[in-house]
Amino acid sequence: MRLHDKITLITGAGSGIGRSSALLFAKEGATVIVNDLVEKGGLETVEEIHQAGGKALFIQADTTDPESVKAMVDQAIEAYGRIDVLFNNAGVSGIGAIHEVEPEDWDRVIRINIRGVFLPCKYVLPHMMDRREGSIINMSSCIAEIGLGRRASYSATKGAVLSLTKSMQVDYAPYQIRVNALLPGTILTPFVENYLRTSYDDPEEAIQSLKKRQLSGDLGRPEDVAKAALFLASDDSRFMMGSPLYIDGGVVFGKNA
Repeated sequence: MRLHDKITLITGAGSGIGRSSALLFAKEGATVIVNDLVEKGGLETVEEIHQAGGKALFIQADTTDPESVKAMVDQAIEAYGRIDVLFNNAGVSGIGAIHEVEPEDWDRVIRINIRGVFLPCKYVLPHMMDRREGSIINMSSCIAEIGLGRRASYSATKGAVLSLTKSMQVDYAPYQIRVNALLPGTILTPFVENYLRTSYDDPEEAIQSLKKRQLSGDLGRPEDVAKAALFLASDDSRFMMGSPLYIDGGVVFGKNA
């Protein structure tokens, strides 16, 4: 029970990495506040947690809207009195080189992936500061450390999240609040599976090509990232501050011969 009696808030927890993390956090003793823009997915996550004997509450909110995020945090504080762990997981991908990306598509990725981290932090942090404790986990990506073709908007946001994480840690270390980042490689989430099916004539060939990027020779699973998030959420990582944690199958620090 590594998260026994912890109150945790996970954004984008209606599917993929967010759902896997919510299920694991609950299994480890946390009360999980499940956030998602899509009600159906969020409620399904909560139902899975309840069926397994865990504790969860769904709060629908748009992480890019200040009033929506503030209302979510206020509801969470009213229900539980505190938030011990904030996992900023919600995000979207973006495809295209700079000259291919339309301004409205660029703005959408920037808004969701950066503003969607800023706002939950803005409204949760004062409560953590009052209690002088807390753990914040921001979802970056290994793409923040490498170049990858036709991912201009996505890489810009994930690099920003990593830099933001380091800056936040300096500001909030005096309050005993830890801020760390997850840097996954290619993870086989429902979103990625759908992208492969709709963007390639041969999705299986595309998967094999993606596997070759990683020294592991395989794609990650949502559970792989959830376990890393659990580590950062728990007291096991008490001496990690402003750190990037790679779950990338060897993409960043290795190269196949």
